[in-house]
Amino acid sequence: MSQSAAALQPPLNMADMPVQLPSAPADAAQARARYFNSGNAFNVTLPPVPAHIFRDEAELALARRQSADEVSGYVLCDRSAELGCAFPATTPLMLARYAHIAAGGSLSAKLVVTGSIWYVIAGSGTAQCAGMEQTENFSWMQGDIFLLPGGADINLLGGAAGATLWMVANDPQLAHDGLQPGAGFTAPVHYPATEIALQLERVFAATQDEKTSGLALIFSSEKMEASHNILPTLTLSFNTLPPGEVQRAHSHNSAAITLIVQGEGCHSMVAGAQCDWSPWATMITPPTALHSHHNEGKSRALFLIVQDGGLYYHARTMGFRFAPEVPV
Repeated sequence: MSQSAAALQPPLNMADMPVQLPSAPADAAQARARYFNSGNAFNVTLPPVPAHIFRDEAELALARRQSADEVSGYVLCDRSAELGCAFPATTPLMLARYAHIAAGGSLSAKLVVTGSIWYVIAGSGTAQCAGMEQTENFSWMQGDIFLLPGGADINLLGGAAGATLWMVANDPQLAHDGLQPGAGFTAPVHYPATEIALQLERVFAATQDEKTSGLALIFSSEKMEASHNILPTLTLSFNTLPPGEVQRAHSHNSAAITLIVQGEGCHSMVAGAQCDWSPWATMITPPTALHSHHNEGKSRALFLIVQDGGLYYHARTMGFRFAPEVPV
């Protein structure tokens, strides 16, 4: 095109400009540069985090533990196809799994994560934690919660009846950045079911005010005490809801992954859609989605929630808010 013809062409809209390459790179480092502009740099469109409830995965894990022919393994709560992720993910930064350990079997818990949060649904066993400052072994049973460091040589040994566990970790966060586990968490933390019950009773006995979002026990550790979190980017809470009550509708910028521990006659409203609870199902609450929890049964509801809230607390962007007093 001649110079005069080019001058007659209308100017290209900034948002329509393709990626710009270096005009005359002097070396390989300069050649790797790419340039966008203020019209198109932030128009990346990603699939939203969909609300979802995993039911079949829990049933599959429980059935596999009881099968004499089944070896120990994991059942992933994977939504990577819907999220457009190149790695397994339940939400962009978290992956939930069910783990089944055959009677007398073992399961490797050496994972590419900062740390992993475990809840014992059924059975019992032992954790053998090596590859740390010192080897630590501890026994666990139904209703226990424990935190394991990432990257360590850890094996979970099933008891005489095997075991089924639920676990959430930040695999997708590390996969997104291409990272390996650091040395920040070098020892396990164990929360026995008996101690959890005692701590919950203390929560029930305390008074609430209008700013309280519910009756929940928050888990932390000696190392994470200052931040009140269980891991740098993850939070863990054991939420409860008395019969006949509703947890007030609210939203936050973090995504949430919820395990239904006990909740006959319960459901959640997530972004206007009803999600009926079922035993040991895993529910996704998308970030910023308005949601509430409803107990129409006759017993206290119990549900375990992991959020990537630690990331937002650190960035000062949690964005927690109650909804106006309108039905959801």
